[in-house]
Amino acid sequence: MNILLLGYGKMGKVIEQIALSRGHQIVGKIDVTNRHELDTFSRDNVDAVIEFSAPEAAYENLKWCMNKGLPTVCGTTGWLHHRAEIEQLCQAHGAAFFYASNYSIGVNLFFRLNKYLAKLIAPYPQYSVHTTEIHHIHKLDAPSGTAITLAEGLIEHLAAKTEWANQADVAENQIPIVSLREGEVPGTHVIRYDSAVDSIEIQHVAHSRQGFALGAVVAAEWLSPRKGVYGMDDLLGED
Repeated sequence: MNILLLGYGKMGKVIEQIALSRGHQIVGKIDVTNRHELDTFSRDNVDAVIEFSAPEAAYENLKWCMNKGLPTVCGTTGWLHHRAEIEQLCQAHGAAFFYASNYSIGVNLFFRLNKYLAKLIAPYPQYSVHTTEIHHIHKLDAPSGTAITLAEGLIEHLAAKTEWANQADVAENQIPIVSLREGEVPGTHVIRYDSAVDSIEIQHVAHSRQGFALGAVVAAEWLSPRKGVYGMDDLLGED
């Protein structure tokens, strides 16, 4: 495939390496320094776009992609208040849009484990739940999109919880998400349940960006011939 990269930071560079190793061509690498080159690309010379930029750039990037009718895989977080608009543009222009808060296969298995454990614990109100996410100091948004997805999975199965808050001290109906920024940590997510007599904890630790990047390239390969709005459950199959 001919792949256009929107965003060429650390993730963009790893995605490039993996895409090339799988026989694809990188036809463009757009960041803040050469955004004026965007209009040289269209459905004629791009089979798929992979968008890993920054929260403040993603919205404009995705609008451009949808208006061009391009199949687009997005891994940028922090822009999701515009998600409904982007999905409407996708449908209106016959594009394809694939969003995931995390493209790692392991993390997506962790999402399912998180929901299953919440379902098991739901009948036992003596357990309180809280979450922690740890990322490198360069990450611009907090909480991480992965932490939000985990919290949403908890809300789905814990009747007493109706929202999350990005702080340790929260109301009874809220799930606390503590965000830590340390060194070059690729990503660690912890779900912990505490009662007076014991604790239960599940954790996912990423060792590098390779898993995220591979998942994004596989998603682009899968998305390229399609139209519509998709996510990781479509790619991996429902539970």
